[in-house]
Amino acid sequence: MLATLSSSETLVSPDSLKVSLEAGLFTDGNPACVHTLKNKQGMTVSFMDIGATWVSCQVPTSEGKREVLLGMKKLEDYQSHSAFLGATIGRFANRIAKGKFSLNGQDYRITINNNDNSLHGGIDGFDKRRWSVKEHSESHITYNLTSPDGDQGFPGSLTVEVAYTLTENNQLCIEYSALCDQDCPINLTNHAYFNLDGAESGNTILGHELMLLANEYLPTDEQLIPTGELRPVDGTSFDFKTTRPIRDRLLEDDDQKTAKGYDHALTLPSELTDGISPIAQLTSSDKLVTMSVFTDKPAIQFYSGNFLGGTPSRQGEYNDYQGIALETQFLPDCPNHPEWPAENKGFIAKKTFYQYQTSYQFEAQ
Repeated sequence: MLATLSSSETLVSPDSLKVSLEAGLFTDGNPACVHTLKNKQGMTVSFMDIGATWVSCQVPTSEGKREVLLGMKKLEDYQSHSAFLGATIGRFANRIAKGKFSLNGQDYRITINNNDNSLHGGIDGFDKRRWSVKEHSESHITYNLTSPDGDQGFPGSLTVEVAYTLTENNQLCIEYSALCDQDCPINLTNHAYFNLDGAESGNTILGHELMLLANEYLPTDEQLIPTGELRPVDGTSFDFKTTRPIRDRLLEDDDQKTAKGYDHALTLPSELTDGISPIAQLTSSDKLVTMSVFTDKPAIQFYSGNFLGGTPSRQGEYNDYQGIALETQFLPDCPNHPEWPAENKGFIAKKTFYQYQTSYQFEAQ
């Protein structure tokens, strides 16, 4: 394993990243637009209007700033890769089996883009759209998007906003809101990948220590579609209630072997999904950086970057297990599981307001 490189060798400044990403043209023939938020502690986070994508997260440490978010320097790399790095995901994050569901007595077919299934909203998900900037300041930016009736097969005209706010205690809060003129499944998240050793360090995340306060996990079939079982994590390799290294029980059981590691949804205790109680905590292998996760979503997808190999990076390519995604959401394929508890299902009723938030807080030595 490579040692973590010094920040001066790996950092791409926010200004340089902006210039690089805005040099390319999107499919509409226009360049991307990048904004950077900063606080008085010296932390910076940067976002791109293409996909309302989180493209950089630089945390000040005793050894200098550290880039902890996987990302790229070229717009064409963001357009061509398949790992959804930092993108806003919708209308429906995760998988819908066979791209089919029924709602109010009507059958719907969603575009298929992952084996036989629909993944992260279908072929032309929200990650592939140019979002409009509604408002922005030094510490806040809001993007909005309109998704027309029938978009990727989903019912209803949907308006959606995602707002990013950087606080003075090094917390990035992501707020999602949406309104639809028909009943529709909706499941918004951000697909950020973190490496607290440094995104370009060469290290995997397997030496990171993780605490994840989950109740159950969802076993899957060979196409990573949930079988329907909600299995308690207690005593399994998915039990991270006590902090331990990610590699500790990697590939220990058949559920992991199917996915080449962790790529599973887990349910969260309702008493902790209040947006102010930590549901997960991740610590770098050198113990220098810790990230805590807060949410009011009922579930989380824990992905250990099992198939990141070959994904463009800021300095070449990432390898497998070089980033971890902790995607707060509703359960995958929930439109096809009426037997699951209602709180785990992502639906928006006609003309009702969808609003959820997730925050990532960083502490450094």
